[in-house]
Amino acid sequence: MVVSRRKKKQSVVVPRWMKKLASYVHGRGRPVALTVLLAAVFLGGWLLVWREVRRQVLSSDGYWITQSDVEITPPPTWVHTDIRAEVFRDASLDDPLSIMDEGLAERLANAFSLHAWISKVRRVSKHYPARVTVELAYRRPVCMVQVTGGLLPVDVEGVLLPSADFSPIEAGRYPRLVGVDTVPIGPAGTRWGDTRVVGGAEIATVLGEAWHRLELQQIVPLNISETGHDQRYTYELFTRKGTRIIWGRSPGNALPGDPPPEQKLARLINYAKKNGTLESPDGRQLLDVSRSQSMRVTRRPVRGR
Repeated sequence: MVVSRRKKKQSVVVPRWMKKLASYVHGRGRPVALTVLLAAVFLGGWLLVWREVRRQVLSSDGYWITQSDVEITPPPTWVHTDIRAEVFRDASLDDPLSIMDEGLAERLANAFSLHAWISKVRRVSKHYPARVTVELAYRRPVCMVQVTGGLLPVDVEGVLLPSADFSPIEAGRYPRLVGVDTVPIGPAGTRWGDTRVVGGAEIATVLGEAWHRLELQQIVPLNISETGHDQRYTYELFTRKGTRIIWGRSPGNALPGDPPPEQKLARLINYAKKNGTLESPDGRQLLDVSRSQSMRVTRRPVRGR
């Protein structure tokens, strides 16, 4: 006798969320599902196409710059070198450069900040078609420091500037600081390293164009006045014909009670306006503008400097 056995069907358990999803897709959610599907297909196709053309797009001229595509703030009249060319050379920035490079702006900012004429890189911005603008602040020469062999230019902070940008005639137009027996501790673009240079540069900045009108010749740092543990130099000025001017401390090292530097300059200008000159008709004289009350005038010959 043959006994037949029927296999029992095993039931498949479908998760409830799948049932709801299927119901939603076949029902009222069908348009949304189709929209999502079409969007996914479109996006996938677009990515495939972009992969193919991306290299060609990014290699076009609109994304690559050379040195000539970098625009910088126009240098002032006292700068005669090609700053942009020197920055690209010193930083080994090889052409071409891509504006799609995320680190390009930072690289250019660092490169320009190292140039001796640049005091600050304010902003670097990239543009399409390929162009980069670099906003710069430049250092301004205010004084020439007399050293063995010539004159070295500095700014108001005592930063050494490139001397190659100055002809002997141009260098002679700036206030001159003498009596400094040190040399710069670093290359152009770094501080001199002597407080006498900083003080002299500050005084030269205050004098400005009045240096020529008053026919001044040189700034001289003198003895050190000590206050506690602090040391401050005093300064004197000399005219071309030998009038000696006691200026006192520099603006950055003034003490309470010292007249403001603008007041010192005003006293000299008023005296020259009233008398036609700072010189004395009967020989050298001494003008003291370091006092808080008023300028003292000593009409007598002054020997030496």
